[in-house]
Amino acid sequence: MKACVFTLGCKVNEVESASLMAALEGLGWEVTDRLCPADIYVLNTCAVTREAEKKSRQLVARARRSSPEALIYVCGCASQKNAGQFCDRGVRYVGGARDKQSVINAVCADFGGACAALPYPKHVRTRAFVKIEDGCNNFCSYCVIPYLRGRVTSRPIGDILGEIAQTSAEEIVLTGINISAYGRDTGCSLSSLLGAARGVRCRIRLGSLECGVVDDGFLSVCRDLFDFAPQFHLSLQSGSNAVLRAMNRHYTREQYLEKCALIYKYFPEAAITTDIIAGFPGESDGDFADSLSIIDEARFARVHAFAFSPREGTAAYSMEDIPAPVKSQRLHALLKKGEESAQKFISSRLGCRRQVIFEDFDGQYTDGYTPEYIKVYLPGRHAGRAEVELLDLFRDGALAKLGEGNE
Repeated sequence: MKACVFTLGCKVNEVESASLMAALEGLGWEVTDRLCPADIYVLNTCAVTREAEKKSRQLVARARRSSPEALIYVCGCASQKNAGQFCDRGVRYVGGARDKQSVINAVCADFGGACAALPYPKHVRTRAFVKIEDGCNNFCSYCVIPYLRGRVTSRPIGDILGEIAQTSAEEIVLTGINISAYGRDTGCSLSSLLGAARGVRCRIRLGSLECGVVDDGFLSVCRDLFDFAPQFHLSLQSGSNAVLRAMNRHYTREQYLEKCALIYKYFPEAAITTDIIAGFPGESDGDFADSLSIIDEARFARVHAFAFSPREGTAAYSMEDIPAPVKSQRLHALLKKGEESAQKFISSRLGCRRQVIFEDFDGQYTDGYTPEYIKVYLPGRHAGRAEVELLDLFRDGALAKLGEGNE
């Protein structure tokens, strides 16, 4: 019997799907994460934007076309937000964003077997994502996720370290809905977790951060790790103070830039990456100019830009939306500026040597990532990790050659 576990959305969804895959394998199923003919489909959905929710609905039809007789089990944020949009499509089971154990229980009820508790995720790459918390307490005015995922719930440090110890991955990425809030429900903190991880002998990378978590103590703990990846995805959303207030973001442009300066103090070669929303309600031309200019001021290594998408149930949903052509124009300007910033960042590292952990081979080049998350392409097939020299801009990263002693 074959099961397909297909995922839309964030890294947290991917981690949870990996646990579902491990559970199904433990029950004797052949499992794949590719959409292909199967006996059952477990579809882990996303609702971060209207487009993501639309793709989640379309995913049911795609699975149905692939195997018309298969049973379909739906979970994730889109089904948490509106279960009816899937119940009407003839699926076998509809769950939500949390309690993925219920998905496995539903499969067991249909096919037999029992899974006492979801196992650690099935890791199939050289980089493993480890979920450290779920939920968010921020309630940004544009975001529906706190309503779907609930308040912050942190995993015990011992459980997290136990999962890390069981993986053979070269790199661990600590992820969650809001990892900056890790431990606020238990009297712990992200710094405490990192301090406990000093003995981990693989590269540790952090998922998306809020700038409020960045201080001297936090950065000192990061610096003390055995192999820390100095890439900080520091969520921004807008370079305008007026827009930040409307978004219910609890910092100013100036405070954000101070946090960037502090990161560069501890990690001079750090990569700071970010998210910026184009066309938030009420965003003026001047506000948008602030978002463009902060890209240079913060020296971003990468910018993930996307247009504002009103989500029902959020405070921003009732705000007057900006015309679509204006949002599109601003988005393209952000994407262009972000690309220029990324190329400038990579160019400043050409000629430098970096430790790269290899991931995929496309038949001609093996790719992998430096600690700063520069994607590197090396001719030929390689595995593990090696020191390379960055040679030139190439594709979406840099062309490289093996450093001396690695040939």
